[in-house]
Amino acid sequence: MERRDALKLTATILGGSVIGAQFFLSGCVVPPKKRSEIVTNDDVHFLDEIGETILPDTDESPGAKAAHIGAFMKTIVNDCYSKDEALIFISGLDKIEERSIDVFRESFLSLSKEKKLNLLTQFDEEAKKATSLEKPHFFTMLKELTVWGYFTSEIGATQALRYNPVPGRFEGCIPYTGESVWIS
Repeated sequence: MERRDALKLTATILGGSVIGAQFFLSGCVVPPKKRSEIVTNDDVHFLDEIGETILPDTDESPGAKAAHIGAFMKTIVNDCYSKDEALIFISGLDKIEERSIDVFRESFLSLSKEKKLNLLTQFDEEAKKATSLEKPHFFTMLKELTVWGYFTSEIGATQALRYNPVPGRFEGCIPYTGESVWIS
């Protein structure tokens, strides 16, 4: 079995249902043909603000913006998503901006934290009600990329999780005292 096939199989077994993961593992790059199919550098700040609303800065750890989540999303959408997935994602960004202007009469970027959270919570509720398995909801894609990108970043792995590059021996009966999760 080749390494790439082993990675695909492992990702599938371990719940590799993250949208675009198979393209990430296969090394497939979707060549952009027009603006509606790619995330640009201009979108990175917008994505950072969305990510920060989903995973905000706290006293315990920095938020998604500190992990440069917008740049991560740009790379994954442009390089790993299929054309259809990229179009869903891009149209979702447009929907966020349109609804922000319709509801609050302001651009998403100029909203307060509370208004941003309120707006994204509405999209989260829509995504939870979405039943199409063939066509994912754009907000589900945003949340998955935010969590994936954050917890695989240096900041997420070392400050939000308890990072131990060389873990000790396995001890299966250690009482849980509410501390952060380990990552190795």
